[in-house]
Amino acid sequence: MPADELILAIDQGGGSTRAVTFTTEGTQVFLARVAVATQRGPDGRVEHDASEVLNSMHRVIVDALRDAESRGAVITGAGLATQRSSIVCWDRNSGVALTPVISWQDRRAAKLLAEYAPPDDTVSEITGLVRSPHYGASKMRWCIDNIPAVRQAQRSGTLMIGPLSSFLLFHLLQQHPACADPANASRTLLWDRRSLDWSDELLAAFGISRGLLPRCVPSQHEFGVLRSTAVPLRVCTGDQNAAIFAGGAIAQGTAYVNIGTGAFVLAQVAGMSAAPLLHSVAWSDGSSVLYVQEGTVNGAGAALASLGATQPEIATAARQIGADELPLFLNGVSGLGSPFWREHFTSRFIGSGSQRQKLAAVVESILFLLQKNIEILQQRTTLDVALVSGGLAGHDDLCQALADLSGLAVMRPDEAEATARGLAFLSAGQPGGWPAGKRQQFCPRNNHTLRRRYDEWSREMTMALDGTAAQVDNQ
Repeated sequence: MPADELILAIDQGGGSTRAVTFTTEGTQVFLARVAVATQRGPDGRVEHDASEVLNSMHRVIVDALRDAESRGAVITGAGLATQRSSIVCWDRNSGVALTPVISWQDRRAAKLLAEYAPPDDTVSEITGLVRSPHYGASKMRWCIDNIPAVRQAQRSGTLMIGPLSSFLLFHLLQQHPACADPANASRTLLWDRRSLDWSDELLAAFGISRGLLPRCVPSQHEFGVLRSTAVPLRVCTGDQNAAIFAGGAIAQGTAYVNIGTGAFVLAQVAGMSAAPLLHSVAWSDGSSVLYVQEGTVNGAGAALASLGATQPEIATAARQIGADELPLFLNGVSGLGSPFWREHFTSRFIGSGSQRQKLAAVVESILFLLQKNIEILQQRTTLDVALVSGGLAGHDDLCQALADLSGLAVMRPDEAEATARGLAFLSAGQPGGWPAGKRQQFCPRNNHTLRRRYDEWSREMTMALDGTAAQVDNQ
């Protein structure tokens, strides 16, 4: 009897690394997870230890391989999805990391961005993104300017700088490739969304040589073979880009919402112009390219983590969404994302309340920011459904509030591993009949109190952005 065939999905996120195996028909078989620590420092620094991330990768992959062997199964293919906008500098010969993993949340290089980046219109036209220190270019420039080991490697001709995904591919694969997929290359702010390659204009602006960067390749590519195995890795992409494929091919009329450390909403919209949202490649295979528009909320789980909130506390807070007695929270944690794009926006509470009420206001603010982005997408295309995933999407009250506010039917898959599941679909060759799995549905209801609070929050946000003072409680 032939051995069962499995697909290995490797998901490296901000809080943990996962290896998940699926059958080629989409059934999850095994999951291994290792937590990854985050270090925070002055000037907006957010980092992971590169060695710790690599060790977590090796541990979960070994666990998945051993489990497959114990089942008499064979892993026939693998894919890698990573947090986007995180970068690493390493030695191209030895692979030794010369810097920590500088997280997408890191904003230490904000001043350099203002110094080096071309005007907003130029950046948007080339990349489909906005000027933001969350993206890689200013972080790369900072490393070259400030880290002696990076400067020495540059002088020696051994420096390689790239997305976290490129660093991981170098170490995971026997061939030690130096390559970058579209989802991760684009988040450097150096990548041209039309040519699908590095932009000479942006490289010149930031003073970064093309020779320091990995080679640009499609999302589907023969990346190499996992070390000490015969398993080919044929897909590499970003976490959000993979998650939208969890239920199979992307569906028209669906907004894909992921609420994790950050929150994101993606949808297929015709045309290359997306401002004030982002425009990026969801998938490419060398012959075709699939683009999406994307809204981003930086202060989702990151905002709750900054308060030290526990899961039971978050669940209680979600039940209070829309309550009259809550203060409002203007959420600029980790920088105010789309559609406002204010890097130095000061978060604040409007009105006072207990610590529990303030936590509920923070949860509510995540919903309100998502709604701002959904409204823009609704102006551009017809949306009927919001398909939600991510840790915070596990709270029923938040999902119901999203349905009430957006007017969309909110669908939440029972299976939590959206990124890994989408990655498995892509790595399996996008087979027909990929199961969507069981989903819980939240139907829109009339919620006048929530709508009124959203309108009030919108007015307060407008006044804050215009510099108009309001009653503020920053404690």
